Amino acid sequence: MTLKVIVFDFDGTLADTYEAFITIANSLSEEFGYKPVDEQEQEKLKNLSARDLIKHSEISPLKIPFVLKRVKSELNHKIKDLEPIKEIPTCVKQLKNKGYTLGIITSNAEDNVISFLQNHELDQFFDFIYTGSTLFGKHKIIKKLLKEKQLLPHEFIYIGDETRDINSAKKSHVKCIGVTWGFNSSEALAKEKPDFLINHPNELITILDNYQYNLLDNLSRVNHLTM
Repeated sequence: MTLKVIVFDFDGTLADTYEAFITIANSLSEEFGYKPVDEQEQEKLKNLSARDLIKHSEISPLKIPFVLKRVKSELNHKIKDLEPIKEIPTCVKQLKNKGYTLGIITSNAEDNVISFLQNHELDQFFDFIYTGSTLFGKHKIIKKLLKEKQLLPHEFIYIGDETRDINSAKKSHVKCIGVTWGFNSSEALAKEKPDFLINHPNELITILDNYQYNLLDNLSRVNHLTM
């Protein structure tokens, strides 16, 4: 009973893509018929779930797949200018050195993720990338990953910056760490009750070490009782 695989969301969790997304989304607003976002409104949006954000924008649900496709395409042109979240590279290296298998689940394009990782010499630390085009279907990707990698839920933990990341983890019956340095605010994330909620990448190491210790301690107790 040990934690083996740590999976990260990409946008806002590993990569600092927030400003790029806002810029791209605003540039497409007239074409797709939704409201652009000014600086004052951005903070308010951090408290909204993805579903509430769509309602707030008043965009037609039929247009969402086309908007997402364009956003991914436009983001490809900005990849070279994007930076990792501060301290994330150090954290990723430490986790890899501890023997964990590291992966990424994202609704972004795989080419974008690979380019970003290569630009920052992080590609060597990640074992797999799973992508999906659906906005609310990450739980399906998680379940697919668990099946293909033959993993049990307690061997897997997911790290994300949005309320939909937490909800996807819950639907997949895996543990989730919410991070407050991405899109959603700490208040919005806390409402979804993640297993852990952290404010800085350095906290990941402590959280995961303690979680691993508790799993091993529980296993020791089970073995003792069955002896």
